[in-house]
Amino acid sequence: MRAMLLKKIRTPLVLEDLPDPRPGAGEIRVRVAACGVCRTDLHVVDGELPNPKLPIVPGHEIVGRIDAIGAGVSGLELGMRVGIPWLGHTDGTCAYCRAGRENLCDAPLFTGYTRDGGFATHTIADARYTFPLGETGRDEALAPLLCAGLIGWRSFVAAGEGTNLGLYGFGAAAHIIAQVARERGRNVFAFTRPGDRAAQDFARSLGAVWAGGSDEKTPEPLDAAIIYAPVGGLVPLALAAVKKGGTVVCAGIHMSDIPSFPYALLWEERRIVSVANLTRRDGLDFLSLAAHSHIVTHTVPYPLARANDALADLREGRLQGAAVLIPPSD
Repeated sequence: MRAMLLKKIRTPLVLEDLPDPRPGAGEIRVRVAACGVCRTDLHVVDGELPNPKLPIVPGHEIVGRIDAIGAGVSGLELGMRVGIPWLGHTDGTCAYCRAGRENLCDAPLFTGYTRDGGFATHTIADARYTFPLGETGRDEALAPLLCAGLIGWRSFVAAGEGTNLGLYGFGAAAHIIAQVARERGRNVFAFTRPGDRAAQDFARSLGAVWAGGSDEKTPEPLDAAIIYAPVGGLVPLALAAVKKGGTVVCAGIHMSDIPSFPYALLWEERRIVSVANLTRRDGLDFLSLAAHSHIVTHTVPYPLARANDALADLREGRLQGAAVLIPPSD
């Protein structure tokens, strides 16, 4: 197999030839057809998430086909197309798992962070934490659904049923959830980096009723806001934008420090909540919804060997939609 390896944080990934991995009991091997590049991958590479397994193959928005099956796996077949998400394993025994909150497991493994991921031609996955994808849709288009879509969906649910929804940081997750929200009759207000007219035009093309910089005020108050950008300074701005009783959802796994703000911004039963990881139920619910909706993912393909370029473009905000790595087929 070939893989882009992170050997030391804050250094470029290195393309290497590695021995073909073999699935153990309860595992499958997947020939990767496409792997999305997520902001969480940046957090791993840039050392913003603690204690990654090193060396590590990043990537957790994986679409591919099963080409080897370990002992004890049922319900999956050779050649089946599957998706592999961020949550790669849980202990199943801790209090959180027993309560149906496996996203908060005390001893989890995460794809592309504490177990090898999909910036490669092949990867190994716990069979229980994969999703059959069927044959509808292109591999490249499906890949962003495995994290940008799933975490976007969990944060969308956490935001509640209000009509006016603000999305801060109009990247991969927001461009998917904007479409979900519009299909449900919500009004989407998109916040971008100040002066980013291209991103604002992109948001409006996906149905946003308003798009502007994160420093601008919307023409009417919001019922809820979701923050996808890892910028703590957006929290007070979002609180100021939501009405009484409104909710601000912090959707990222990493965020810079939140600055102090006056209590008046939080008062009147406004809430700040965070979203952590995902559950398999999130995956089943969202992927079923996506299969019967009109979501169109906007992707920018890169060859596997250009993973560093994809990460740099994401870091610098040069993307509209989602970057997706395409491994060589031979």
